[in-house]
Amino acid sequence: MKRISLIFATVLLLLGFLSSCKKKSGNSSKTGMAYNDKYNGGFQVNNKVKAGPGPGLIAIEGGTFVMGGSLNQDLGYEFDNVRRRVTVASFYMDETEVSNVDWLEYLYWIRRNYANDAEYYYNALPDTLVWRQPLSYNEPYVNNYLRHPAFQDYPVVGVTWEQANAYCDWRTDRVNEEILRSRGILLDYKTLAGGGKAGTATTVSTSTDPFNTDIYLNGQYKGEGIDGKKMPKDLNPNAAESGTATTGKGGPTRPVRLEDGVLKQPYRLPTEAEWEYAALSLAGNTEYENIADGKIYPWNGLGVRSPKKKTQGMILANFKRGEGDNMGTGGYLNDKADITAPVRSYIPNDFGLYNMAGNVNEWTADVYRKLTFEDFADFNPFRGNEFVNKRLADRAKGTYAKDKYGRPIKDPAPAGKKQSWAEMQSNQVAQDSSAIAGKPYNPDFRGHLDSVNGNLYGVTTLVNDRSRVYKGGSWNDRAYWLNPATRRFMQQDETSAEMGFRSAMTLVGAPEIISKGKPQFSQPKSKAPKKTK
Repeated sequence: MKRISLIFATVLLLLGFLSSCKKKSGNSSKTGMAYNDKYNGGFQVNNKVKAGPGPGLIAIEGGTFVMGGSLNQDLGYEFDNVRRRVTVASFYMDETEVSNVDWLEYLYWIRRNYANDAEYYYNALPDTLVWRQPLSYNEPYVNNYLRHPAFQDYPVVGVTWEQANAYCDWRTDRVNEEILRSRGILLDYKTLAGGGKAGTATTVSTSTDPFNTDIYLNGQYKGEGIDGKKMPKDLNPNAAESGTATTGKGGPTRPVRLEDGVLKQPYRLPTEAEWEYAALSLAGNTEYENIADGKIYPWNGLGVRSPKKKTQGMILANFKRGEGDNMGTGGYLNDKADITAPVRSYIPNDFGLYNMAGNVNEWTADVYRKLTFEDFADFNPFRGNEFVNKRLADRAKGTYAKDKYGRPIKDPAPAGKKQSWAEMQSNQVAQDSSAIAGKPYNPDFRGHLDSVNGNLYGVTTLVNDRSRVYKGGSWNDRAYWLNPATRRFMQQDETSAEMGFRSAMTLVGAPEIISKGKPQFSQPKSKAPKKTK
């Protein structure tokens, strides 16, 4: 009996030792101090995180390409997309366009959480009146296209650029909230609803606002009725005294931090360069850094019909072949779509993205300028930066001010550099050396190196800082607009029955998506000592 007890105790000690070793993730290469050790200060490092895409996204391995290079003829004589070589960083992009059912999920959430805020719900509604045409009977689409289940997998249309951005913000919060609740870091949905029993929903909460990623990461979304049972342990020995931790049965716990690698990056609209790069998908024609063949469309070949035996002659995208020909001849509909088509129609490109040509035009993040090809950065080119800072409600504590929906209020950045502590506490503008001749810093770079006179909008020009680029071609466009290099613009508060969008996300970490089968440098053992002798 004693022997069994001794063996059992030894096993327990061994398991405890292994678990303690597992929690530690090495030593600092610069100080020699152990990471994740509660006895030496508790600095926590998670070096085993492998970042991945959020729901619905495909990884796009970036690289260099000739932006505008796939366009052979400028039929409109716009000269607004002259060829230039740029590099696009790796990123994620939606496999499909955002569909009607996706948008209805968004509307349902708003109605459920803000039942008494009719304005919020109304502002999120797409403009279904875009279907109305003076000489066309499209009235059934006005009432049915968004809500009827027959159209639930079709791309949402009638959405402005501003609404698309609002959806991306909402989607970011819902994805991160789902991650935290499914892992038990926040109270799970079933417990929050009282286990599914009527009248037993959890009502005690330290916050009446919905989850917001920025507010959560700033430590302003926690407490009773919010925290789950599986929050990360806080190894900081002063955590309980400072009030940053929650005391549980297993010791102090804390909310997830950005350093933990648990939360996803924000969803957003793709830049014009990202969109064009992803649509071309030249990686499918690349071997050992050599591009074997260029592309005119997201698929190979010079035509718009399938060359494969089983589908030979079929149209490869949803577009308008000619005047009065939207879908082919009855009895053998060629592209099988009169207006839009389901978001998974046709074949995906080499990145796995559907409908990067045709179906609906898609918003990009960029502000339109005719001379964009002259004024651009060759790495991640983008025009449209408006730099902002989150407003502080308490400058000493660093808490964010929130709007009525629980989101951080964002103000124009007061300077192009970090403010000093004294400047931040006194709300003074930092002395920015980039301000020329005493002029105040302007965080709005939409017109950088190519400004426009807003007073002339509608008089001599249709371009201003609210003009946004859209690409891709639609069900009502000719084949010319299917080329990824073509570009058009529309005001960010306007839309049409031919306009939709898809989201993107920044990829953090190493840009190479697939390393298997590719040559890699082997890392020799470090000669530097790990600990001080």
